[in-house]
Amino acid sequence: MKYLSISLLFLIAMCQKDDDETCLIDQPDLNVVCIEIYQPVCGCDKVTYSNNCYANASGVSSWVDGECAD
Repeated sequence: MKYLSISLLFLIAMCQKDDDETCLIDQPDLNVVCIEIYQPVCGCDKVTYSNNCYANASGVSSWVDGECAD
């Protein structure tokens, strides 16, 4: 029973790590030119970007409109 509990905790920890890794899909693309309009988005990495272009250029896979909560 002790080994089963430890195994389950390890499995849960590994699943949570995979979710964080899927947030960033690519290396940042430094060749992208984004417009300077402030329409903040909160990336899945909990970072506020000036707009969705900056989030996408940073390699973030998803975001929601608005600034991230502190």
